[in-house]
Amino acid sequence: MNMKHITAAVALAVLATGSAVAKEGGDQYPNGVESWLAGAVPPPGNYFLNYFGHYSGKLRDGDGDKVPGAEVDAWFDAMRFIKMTDTKILGGDWGMHLIVPVVQQRVKLGGDSKTVTGLGDITFNPVIIAWHTKNLHWTVALDINMPTGKYKSGDPRKSIGTNYWSLEPIFAATWLSDDGWEVSGKFMYNIKRKNKDFRLAPGMPKMDYESGDDFHMDYVVGKHFGPWAVGLSGYYLKQTENDKLEGETLPEVPGVWSRGRKGEVFAIGPSVSYTNKNGTMFIAQWQHETEAENRFRGDKALFKLVLPF
Repeated sequence: MNMKHITAAVALAVLATGSAVAKEGGDQYPNGVESWLAGAVPPPGNYFLNYFGHYSGKLRDGDGDKVPGAEVDAWFDAMRFIKMTDTKILGGDWGMHLIVPVVQQRVKLGGDSKTVTGLGDITFNPVIIAWHTKNLHWTVALDINMPTGKYKSGDPRKSIGTNYWSLEPIFAATWLSDDGWEVSGKFMYNIKRKNKDFRLAPGMPKMDYESGDDFHMDYVVGKHFGPWAVGLSGYYLKQTENDKLEGETLPEVPGVWSRGRKGEVFAIGPSVSYTNKNGTMFIAQWQHETEAENRFRGDKALFKLVLPF
């Protein structure tokens, strides 16, 4: 089967499952979850963070137009455990973290839909190094995303995980002025391995699918008022490399995806934060995706808890 026939078959398989996305599998990182104090890693100690959210969207092609009948609706809960130590590396505080996500996902095509619930891809980070000055805080880190999520080869509707490993270098920074203004950003680059268990349909031969690497960032701009803070937060993602099947770039399929199936999305919305005297932080935010190509476009509601223990 040549690439032209393979591409046509992939397009049909993708549309038949109602799970066409910017790559083979969903995002390993829940975009938009880090906003307030994203670069200000807490002092030495142990911390539990919980990210709970809901996303609903409709698929967009390479021109940003809707792909008829393709929708996704998902709930997620990601539990993150951070340990910051007293050890110094290059003058910064050294720590590590573990993120364990659970997802319920419903994918719909026309009148047909499937719902799946299970473990997502677990993230481990052995290297978090954080520096602090009076008004500026910054962090470097390296996430390792593991293919632990539920995956059904040949049927993306039944898959939560990506079925590939990835490395993610991170830089995050927070500027906090004396009068309470904050600008924070978390910048990430996701470097993906191949999914060697891709099938056009159950029972068909395995193929190598390589999702393109991507740059993505979370951000917030806002103002603190005592224990409260209000502002605008969101995220941006740009896929920098093409998707490849059996080592060849995916050609354009009009009305489904553009050449290389490169995804791009931008989201923005209101955010509010409250921190009590014990250091427990609550964050609530809603983010609307204003532009998207080769991805789903929709709305995301996020609730974050930061709890020292």
